[in-house]
Amino acid sequence: DRKMIINALNSGASAFMADFEDSNAPTWANVIEGQVDLRDAVRGTIRFAARKTGRLYTLGPKPAALLVRPRGWHLEEAHLVVDGRPAPASLVDFGLYAFHNAVALVERGAGPWFYLPKLECHEEAALWDDVFVRAQDALGLPVGTIKATVLIETLPAAFEMHEILHALRRHSAGLNCGRWDYIFSYIKTVAHDPARVLPDRAQVGMTQPCMRAYSQLLIQTCHRRGVHAMGGMAAQIPIKSDPALNARALANVRADKLREVQDGHDGTWVAHPGLVGLAREIFDAHMPAAHQIDRLLPDLAVTADDLLAVPTGTRTEEGLRHNIRVAVQYLEAWLGGQGCVPLYHLMEDAATAEIARAQVWQWVRHGARLADGRPVTAALVRQLVAQELSALHVALGDARMAEGRFALAAGLFTELACAETLAPFLTVPAYRHITTLTGGEPMSAHDQTTFNDTRWTGVVRPYGKDQVERLRGTVKIEHSLADRGARRLWAS
Repeated sequence: DRKMIINALNSGASAFMADFEDSNAPTWANVIEGQVDLRDAVRGTIRFAARKTGRLYTLGPKPAALLVRPRGWHLEEAHLVVDGRPAPASLVDFGLYAFHNAVALVERGAGPWFYLPKLECHEEAALWDDVFVRAQDALGLPVGTIKATVLIETLPAAFEMHEILHALRRHSAGLNCGRWDYIFSYIKTVAHDPARVLPDRAQVGMTQPCMRAYSQLLIQTCHRRGVHAMGGMAAQIPIKSDPALNARALANVRADKLREVQDGHDGTWVAHPGLVGLAREIFDAHMPAAHQIDRLLPDLAVTADDLLAVPTGTRTEEGLRHNIRVAVQYLEAWLGGQGCVPLYHLMEDAATAEIARAQVWQWVRHGARLADGRPVTAALVRQLVAQELSALHVALGDARMAEGRFALAAGLFTELACAETLAPFLTVPAYRHITTLTGGEPMSAHDQTTFNDTRWTGVVRPYGKDQVERLRGTVKIEHSLADRGARRLWAS
């Protein structure tokens, strides 16, 4: 989104992260247009003219530093096939950006700077290091030109922070608390342990002992190794329609950022440009220098038990319903090509949708009891999904429900939440729905109806999509009937 990129770069923040991962629905159009927008932003030529007002958006004199987050190692790019297989999406995003912009960035006094998501171990960090070295060699750039901050957003990675920094030592810019995905990873890692069932998602904040241990350990690790420790994302968005509610939201952001800077973080993130001023005010007041790497936290001793401690709280019907509402609405938007969705005054992305559906799965799997004593069952989840869909229908109207993909989103959510095993990622099974039939764009309502026709039930094809793509171009196609018809027409 060109306008969003321009506004973010002009927001007054020190840096802006362009996201091809959790905030992006990876239709082929989004992937390629995003790369075009970044190419123009790097060269300072990005423009956007609003159709309704005619207003022209351009970069200001001091834009924020540009960082890019490619997709994780677990994702594929179906539209770019190498040796008969979809290319790793992470390499597509990184490769296109580095190839088109790395040299131009260096010439402008900046550099190719990245945020690396979803890492679970130092071997994955070492793989990125190999990629960086190969890319720099191909582009004629010195080793170390590329810099990367690793998001510590999986529970296994929290146990390997030193090793991850060591693996990327030639390119490391630090670590970042990816707290939303971290909660999802906690659920996924302990999924089969009935003693570690989480309370309502809203109750799992950064003041929970396990979350506080994780963030403080990250600070201690980074500062011991001489790199930056970045705080987490504030997902709140300004609420212009309700000043009282907006004041409470800003108070929560203020408390969160104050905790981060007082703990020792060297910077932080916000989801909306409207929060940049507040976050900067707090960090400038309590961290007058560029960083606080000299705060080593020598007395801090975080143990494995601290990281694995179970968050305390209650499980409620409203918490269950909220998970359903958020996940279904987010999925519906994602299937329509939108990966960053404002819902209930928070900017939701794939990470929060992952928490929502994984938590519902965990509650069903272990028959967790709500505060009123009822166990969470697959039948209850299906009942509440139907009720929430009906409520959405009333709120949004017939036209929006008809043109949307709510039935598909609800079906996908229910299938994953009530499955026997926890699917590793929501976006993997959802991805096929934005790459089917239309070359990477979401299916039309007509195509969805045809694709889901019951007459296709039981039809099994003895070949897969990858086989078709591999054989494409190897089959000789003869247009004999068309050729004969054309010749006869010409002869007449």
